Amino acid sequence: MWYELLRYAHVIGACVLLGTGAGIAFFMVISNRSRDPRLIAHVSGIVVLADTVFTATAAVAQPITGYLLTREVGWSLLEGWVLVSLCLYVFVGLFWLPVVWIQIRMHRLAVAAAEAGTKLPERYHRLYRVWFAFGFPAFFAVMAIVWLMLTRPDFSL
Repeated sequence: MWYELLRYAHVIGACVLLGTGAGIAFFMVISNRSRDPRLIAHVSGIVVLADTVFTATAAVAQPITGYLLTREVGWSLLEGWVLVSLCLYVFVGLFWLPVVWIQIRMHRLAVAAAEAGTKLPERYHRLYRVWFAFGFPAFFAVMAIVWLMLTRPDFSL
């Protein structure tokens, strides 16, 4: 029963990471296309909240449930697919942590532009381009981790 609960929690965490990431990206891109500072301020505020509530919670839970699962099943953390998954997880974090800061900055810039009744500043657009670019490697790395979890390929490093 313990194994099933751990596995369930781990799979739900992976779904939350993948789903929230995709949802956040979708809503940020669509709102950004409007170029409306009020809409972007509103949506980016929700995005920052969703990242805090859902993504951060899952990001903390994943390594915990993953570690407990490896112990329960008897896998080594150095087993090929587990080690690659862990490396990819760190890789995702290296992109996600700056993205959180970028989202907060973008939100503040959009709020300031909305309150002043001005266009979004060039700084916002530069941050958006970095945010957009950082999303691709992180998203595909999460996809790879999910694939590794499901297939557990037999390879050693």
